[in-house]
Order: sequence, then structure tokens, then C-alpha cells
Amino acid sequence: MKTTRLIGKAASGLVLLAALAACSKSIELATPQEPGNDTVCSLDGMVLRDHPGPKAQMQYAEGTPEFFCDLMELFATVLTPEQKRGVASIHVQDMGKTAWENPQGNWIDARTAIYVIGSKKNGSMGPTLGSFSSMQDAETFVKNEGGKIVRFAEITTDMLNQPSGANDSKMH
Repeated sequence: MKTTRLIGKAASGLVLLAALAACSKSIELATPQEPGNDTVCSLDGMVLRDHPGPKAQMQYAEGTPEFFCDLMELFATVLTPEQKRGVASIHVQDMGKTAWENPQGNWIDARTAIYVIGSKKNGSMGPTLGSFSSMQDAETFVKNEGGKIVRFAEITTDMLNQPSGANDSKMH
């Protein structure tokens, strides 16, 4: 009887350890990683550090991060109906805390970020979104560069398909 209990407790302990290991793996996957000097965009192979504007990274539940040299590319991927892989995290750079021309670090959760669409600023592929952790920084950016403030859940594929929008009266 004691042997059966010990085996049961040992098995329960192994299950708990496996669950904890899975949790720590999810936490590890959810932590943003700084791209290196040679990190390339998952979609077009462009070197991230060669281009201005905020970058993004998406970590799938089963693997390493995919990097994007532009937020338009990130949202084009996220909003694709065919996108069915489990996403552990999505991070963008806080442009209120890093330089537009050479953004470094300052990763924030993309789902809670505040975005500006339709500004005069360009990213690697032309018009892009700006990402911010604070409403005040986003409002200052709009005052200086134009555009419209939106949240993650408000961004649609129609918005991504518009020209820069900086001079579009619907964007102001």
C-alpha cells in the first residue's frame, strides 16, 4: 500500500514539474528578444537595423520569434484569416522611448500599445504605424507628424491598404 502511494506521489510530482516547465517555457517565449545586427524580416528578408521606424516580433507558442521590419507587415500577418498558429506574444517598439531613424530596444506588448496610423513618417516599406506605450506620446506624435490614434483591436486590413493617409482628412 505504501509503495502504491509513493508511486502515486512521485507521478503527481512529475506531472507538476512538467506543468511548471511548460509554464516557464511560455514565459520564456513571451519575453521579447533584441534583434541582432543581421536579424532579417520573416516576410521579406530585409535586415531590420537597416531601416527606420518601429519593428515588431511575434513569438509562436511552439518556437522562436519571427521579426518584422515594419508594423504594416506585422498587422498584415496578424489579420490574415489563414493565420491559425498559436501566438505566445507580440511585441512592438515604443517610439516614445526610442529614435525613429534607428530604433533600439523598448519592446512593449503589441496588444496594449497605442498606435498612430496615417502619419508622415515612413518605415522600411513606406507608410507605417507608430507604436507607443503612452497616450501622451502618441498625441505628441500626432501633433508633430499627423495621423490618427487607434488601438490594436481597431486596426483593419482596410487601414493597411490605404496610402499614407497623412493628407487624408479622414485620418485627422
